Amino acid sequence: MEVTIEQKLKALYNLQRIDTAINQLKSVRGELPMEVSDLEDEIAGLETRLQKMNDEVKEYQTEISDNKIRIKEAQSQIKKYDAQLSNVKNNREYDALTKEMELQNLEIQAAEKRIKEYNWEIDQKLKSIEVAKVELDGRKQDLANKNAELAVIIEETEKEEAGLNKERGKAVKIIEERLLFSYNKIRTNVKNGIAVAGILRDACGGCFAKIPPQRQADIRQRKKILVCEHCGRILTDAEMANEQAVTA
Repeated sequence: MEVTIEQKLKALYNLQRIDTAINQLKSVRGELPMEVSDLEDEIAGLETRLQKMNDEVKEYQTEISDNKIRIKEAQSQIKKYDAQLSNVKNNREYDALTKEMELQNLEIQAAEKRIKEYNWEIDQKLKSIEVAKVELDGRKQDLANKNAELAVIIEETEKEEAGLNKERGKAVKIIEERLLFSYNKIRTNVKNGIAVAGILRDACGGCFAKIPPQRQADIRQRKKILVCEHCGRILTDAEMANEQAVTA
């Protein structure tokens, strides 16, 4: 059986009624979902920052260990050269050994300086890590509170929302694909999500632009799907809202 324009308009208006009700339920949650998402992103960022700082501490500790090994190796070389001094046969050998010992001592001094610098860096990183941990714990507590608050609201509304979504699924099935596509596109492009608007006080119920009397008469006949020339919303006559309320 062919579906009339009036039936199509009623189906679209009914879908709009359901979507508006779903949006109103979601609006009860306010900014909470966004706040939860922002907190999750912030926590992820803090955890990445903490991991990076801990990795840097480990790198500094590895450098300290390497430099301590260099010091031991240099000290071992100095002992070897010192033992060889008693067996030198001429000034050239003596000067060569003392030069090597000086170089090893310089290596020890450089390694000790590097160890001191790395220890200072570690100390600063550990302080930053403690601050970041406190901040992370605070954000995690904030997230737990926000999630608990959101869970309460969802629990209070999920049954009604599930019913509306089920009703929406049925409503969508009776609307042809072309019209449904247009409806969804309009909803995406307008701020309040209203794609099907009734005429209120001779104006579009979506953008409040005035509708000429002749166009209002055409809309009341329900023989064409007409849209607002200003905002592109699908227009219905004021009486349709009352009819839908009776049948809902």
